[in-house]
Amino acid sequence: MLHSAIISTLGPSSSSPEVIKGLALAGSRVFRLNFSHGSHDFHKKCAASIREVESDIECTLGIIMDLQGPKLRIGRFDDGKVSLVSGCKFILDLNPDVGNSTRVNLPHPEIFNVISGGAHIFLDDGKIKLKVLENDGDTIETEVIEGGILSNRKGVNVPDVVLPISALTEKDKTDIRILHDITADWVAISFVQSAEDIMYARSFIDSDVGIIAKIEKPVGVQKLDSILEVSDAVMVARGDLGIEMPFESIPAIQTRIISMARDHSKPVIVATQMLESMLNCHIPTRAEVTDVAFAVGCKADAVMLSAETAAGNYPVDAVKIMAKIVRKTEDDGLSFIEVGDNISAMSRAVKAAVEKEGIKFVVTFTETGRTAIEISNSRLNARIIALTPDLNTMRRLSLVWGVTSIMIDEIFSFSQMRQVAQEVLFKHFDGVKGDKIALVAGIPFRSSGETNVLHIFELTCDSIS
Repeated sequence: MLHSAIISTLGPSSSSPEVIKGLALAGSRVFRLNFSHGSHDFHKKCAASIREVESDIECTLGIIMDLQGPKLRIGRFDDGKVSLVSGCKFILDLNPDVGNSTRVNLPHPEIFNVISGGAHIFLDDGKIKLKVLENDGDTIETEVIEGGILSNRKGVNVPDVVLPISALTEKDKTDIRILHDITADWVAISFVQSAEDIMYARSFIDSDVGIIAKIEKPVGVQKLDSILEVSDAVMVARGDLGIEMPFESIPAIQTRIISMARDHSKPVIVATQMLESMLNCHIPTRAEVTDVAFAVGCKADAVMLSAETAAGNYPVDAVKIMAKIVRKTEDDGLSFIEVGDNISAMSRAVKAAVEKEGIKFVVTFTETGRTAIEISNSRLNARIIALTPDLNTMRRLSLVWGVTSIMIDEIFSFSQMRQVAQEVLFKHFDGVKGDKIALVAGIPFRSSGETNVLHIFELTCDSIS
């Protein structure tokens, strides 16, 4: 079993049931549906195929619904594209007419309301860099700092300002309506700028799905602590983050986000361009291998493949290779971030018991998944088994580091939990008599509260006839 989960993004290269099954068998336990692309029918079919594969291979699979968010784009050009020359002037305006080599429409009044001279604007994933000279409210005059070819509808990034925009666009709100149809377990909110963005998004989601805050703007990094307080997980979205912040700062920011997520006991995903060369090549670069290993060594809960599986020529091979990297990194014990002081007292006690007593399995009963996530956060050198009566909880826990979930009937007493734990370990995990087990739970059962019981015992044969 891999401790760090692998997330595969589905797309044209990976939407068939056969490929989805191949991705799951190769090691992917979570699938991302990217609502920046594809129709509702496409995503519904992908989700149905995931659930068919889940049943076929008898392995719990999670689904992430990744919302597009307020993606900013320029308008169109008369000839489809223009060439911008460094040192020349270029105008962005609210005029909806097609553009030319001197101007183009920027259909986002909110930018005009806040940007001023000296700020920078990046176009086309950062390939084009502009410096604002003047803004009169309808026209932004800029100087081209880094030029190049600019074509229709390319993306816009404005890292120097906080935009007064909603966390959810009308498109996002429409997409959320099919949340139940695709049986999503997580919803990822794009371009999060504040805790209020997460709370606003939660008000539109009539479900107990987990909410992932995608950190891809400087203000999101600055307000990370409060964002983590109200989100259920966080994603280091290095694509836009690498445009809006100096690229040389990304490794340190990634490490900071992982560390802070761990301090808050929130799962953390590292994403974007992890095996990018495998879009067209059957093997990755050595730098990409090291990138994946670094994320795993920092104890990220999950590493994510985007275009590699969605549009690449080798989607299944990409997962196989990522699984090899994850497994080898974990087997070698590479570790770049220590467990922080902010883990809970229970997690600290469990970790100490595992190290002192040689405990092989840590078994927790959880209805919401919170206890399993809390125990996972201490990154134990033991197998973490989450017993739950809730299928949705099982699927959400597919994202969490080192956790294997097993569906059980309701449990109403600690003695019953001990009995069930033994049965599960003998049946599913090759438990043998004498194995040391740690049981972790909150008492009384079925009431929200603190995880407050740690019980250590040895497996016996009494529970198996």
